Amino acid sequence: MHLNEIDYGNARPIEGYGPGFFRIAGEVYQGALLVTADETESWGGFDDIATLLTFAGQVDVLFIGNGPLMGPIPKAFRDSLEEAGIGIEPMATDAACRTFNVLLSEGRRVAAALLPM
Repeated sequence: MHLNEIDYGNARPIEGYGPGFFRIAGEVYQGALLVTADETESWGGFDDIATLLTFAGQVDVLFIGNGPLMGPIPKAFRDSLEEAGIGIEPMATDAACRTFNVLLSEGRRVAAALLPM
């Protein structure tokens, strides 16, 4: 089996996650986060749509990590992002982290809004 090293360039991958925390580019963060290739900041959850709307035209897809299990996205939240042209992919947080990293390594314009596990 041949393994390839992943090169993220200057991007900041999600290196780990666990109950209530994320490790991104060597730093540990607590609580819900918004992660892009070069930034990590706190996110207020589904009530914080305004922060996500700033990504209109800047990302191809926004992964929504719903915590430990895949769950429904509030309709108003989904509608607001879709009206702004932001495609979303809801999934469990662990899957959102892994998928974010794969697309990040491909140089894609991605972001992840993550609720902790």
